[in-house]
Amino acid sequence: MLRRTTLKFTAALAAASLLPSGAFAEMPASADKPVTISFYNYNLASASAGADATKELIAGFEKKFPNIKVETVAVPSNEIMSRVQADIVAGKQPDVAQLVFRDLIYIASDLGANALEDMVDANELKDQITGMIPQGLELGKVDGKTYGLAYTFSTPILFYNADLFKQAGLDPDKPPRTWDDVAAAGKAIKEKTGKNGFFPGAYGPTDGTFVYQSIVMSNGGKVRDGNTLTFADGDSADAVKMLRGMVDSGAHAKIDPASASDTFAAGNMGMFLYTSALLSSVKKSAQGKFDLRLAPMPSFGDKPTAPTNSGSALFVFSKDPDKQRASYELLKYLTSKEAYTIITSKIGYLPLRLDIVDDPNYLGPWLKENPMFRANIKQLDRLTANIAFPGPNYRQVEKMMMDGVREAVFGNGDPIEALKGAQEQGQDLMP
Repeated sequence: MLRRTTLKFTAALAAASLLPSGAFAEMPASADKPVTISFYNYNLASASAGADATKELIAGFEKKFPNIKVETVAVPSNEIMSRVQADIVAGKQPDVAQLVFRDLIYIASDLGANALEDMVDANELKDQITGMIPQGLELGKVDGKTYGLAYTFSTPILFYNADLFKQAGLDPDKPPRTWDDVAAAGKAIKEKTGKNGFFPGAYGPTDGTFVYQSIVMSNGGKVRDGNTLTFADGDSADAVKMLRGMVDSGAHAKIDPASASDTFAAGNMGMFLYTSALLSSVKKSAQGKFDLRLAPMPSFGDKPTAPTNSGSALFVFSKDPDKQRASYELLKYLTSKEAYTIITSKIGYLPLRLDIVDDPNYLGPWLKENPMFRANIKQLDRLTANIAFPGPNYRQVEKMMMDGVREAVFGNGDPIEALKGAQEQGQDLMP
């Protein structure tokens, strides 16, 4: 049923002649004409600081470019891809869209997003990306071309409740560094405080796969190798077995994955591995309740961690040259030093430009007041791209994988057999 739906959608796109056409008209060197562009954005649909910060960014852009009007379309993150697909079929393609990395390959191969290398003069593009983190720029590339420009993104960090550490007889100034440490601390918190010890935002469906993939890749595994699924093999499976072991020991909470953020924010969990994009809201919840602290994601012994990315990239779909120029100016502004100062300090995402971190004109003053955020920045040198799945059935394959992971971690059967069953099913849908 799902496969037929996907094929039907692809056929509709082809019928509407909206698939990528390759070369397009050259865009002008500047935005001299009045123009209106659409911007589909999921931060605007949130109830958190992300909406206010994004409104501030758009206002700053329109002040700098009075010729350009940005019409925003706010759509929740779990619905924005479907909305873009539906509007493209209806002939209302967006000019710019904020979309998540899991859809990267499909957006590039099937939805007609523009590669920046095809749209922008090479020297101008070089000037724009100079100073940006190379590992960050790689996140949005397919076959060497930039279809998505990394925008709001983060890596998994360990939020922990220092008060629960103290109550469990643990030293909050020495947060867990390895998974063995997490297992021991989680078990102690559960046994001595009655609260939940640990939970990772790794089981979907709303949190994607980036925490799960970070854990797997930190153990030397991968979820796929080319078009062959590998999440049930070797080091990948052993990483999931480690999580199952913590569930069995009581160190890992058995709660609804959708409730993990609220459980931690309420002070009922010792450790929570998830995106720093929650920092602003968790700080607000913890204020006056418990001592909130952050640490880098744990490692498997001495193996280096492989923190993968959450978050989004900016994609340009415009075929009109004037709108392409306006859209590109928006991309440049939203990835500027000024913009990342707002994005990091007011939302909690990573800056793509590290030269602003200690600059007194940008993030320097904020980081002095929020030194805990450096745990996230320190992981950037090991930033590892979250692996997207290829082919028209990529979402179904991802769902089968995550269903298998949840069964392996929380089920009663053999975890390896659960992963193998899901892998065999998913492999049939791979291209």
